[in-house]
Amino acid sequence: MGNDFTYYGLSEEHDAIREAVRALCDDKVAPYAADVDEEARYPQEAHDALVAADFHAPHVPEQYGGAGADALATCIVIEEVARACVSSSLIPAVNKLGSLPLQLAGSEELKQAYLPRLAAGEGGFSYCLSEPDAGSDSAAQKTRAVRDGDDYVLNGVKRWITNAGVSEFYTVLASTDPDARSRGITAFVVEKSDEGVTFGAPEKKLGIKGSPTREVYLDNVRIPASRMIGAEGEGFEIAMRTLDHTRVTIAAQAVGVAQGALDYALGYVQERQQFGRPIADFQGLQFLLADMGMKVEAARQLTYAAAAKSERGDADLTFFGASAKCFASDVAMQVTTDAVQALGGYGYTRDYPVERMMRDAKITQIYEGTNQVQRIVAARQLLAGVQRSK
Repeated sequence: MGNDFTYYGLSEEHDAIREAVRALCDDKVAPYAADVDEEARYPQEAHDALVAADFHAPHVPEQYGGAGADALATCIVIEEVARACVSSSLIPAVNKLGSLPLQLAGSEELKQAYLPRLAAGEGGFSYCLSEPDAGSDSAAQKTRAVRDGDDYVLNGVKRWITNAGVSEFYTVLASTDPDARSRGITAFVVEKSDEGVTFGAPEKKLGIKGSPTREVYLDNVRIPASRMIGAEGEGFEIAMRTLDHTRVTIAAQAVGVAQGALDYALGYVQERQQFGRPIADFQGLQFLLADMGMKVEAARQLTYAAAAKSERGDADLTFFGASAKCFASDVAMQVTTDAVQALGGYGYTRDYPVERMMRDAKITQIYEGTNQVQRIVAARQLLAGVQRSK
């Protein structure tokens, strides 16, 4: 796919991808979203449908058997899945998050070993950065990787790992030189089947209940040195470069759930009658809807601009990635909350989808860096003179 994006509109190819994903989601994702949330179960129906249509990891380059979707196309896939079910949208989102370190810094041998398997649907790819004592302070890694001949031996605990236990492959950040702090962190590929890899119980969460979040325990996990991503000590820089790109996918998720809530509210207010007329006729509600629509579209345009910068690798991607993630997730929280308000008492019940969307939207303000951290990142870029319009 080309990467010559403009701000004037999407290509026919991008529009076709949106139509295809929306049709798939209407048919095979949305009908299960409420049950997935209610039962806190993995969205297997969505997983199978996404794999069959090659939308489960669309970012994998064609040379490794993938669809070769550019950054904008990948965002459109994630946005459309999130419109139907945020839990399900974590399948393509986390597959990019987990495998992008390989694409950015992995050896050709490592890429050939894992990217074709990911593209073929032979296993998802999770990302193990956070720890019990290393959240926003992600340089404070306590997981250790010690060289032993041609191997490394890993020990530690990773927390808040999305799709842990379901994914077959894990990018794991570990300290190879604790005294060097961030410069002593190295990235590795760990497999679910490696001896010494186990998982904690699923977290009981407010939202995205269909996406398992578990601790990953590494107990003397021995892996060959060939599974190191990049060189020793490059892991933290690789992890931060990865997040510059993947924060845009969280923005896309946020846009999707906001659009889903707006769409549902628009349908509801045109049918719901009070005082002898549809409540859509009342100006107070119209103003609420107008604000919702404006915010969603502003978030979408910023997200797509950030996706274009991700594809090109622009110098100001860090600013745009942080800004899109922060702005779009704040919009998602506001718009889903307003959708609940538009439905009144019905919006507060599980019989209608907007309360689920409101709960699901909250996580977009927290993971892949809280919005407070995003504001720090954006401000540093502004003060350094990196952000610019062009």
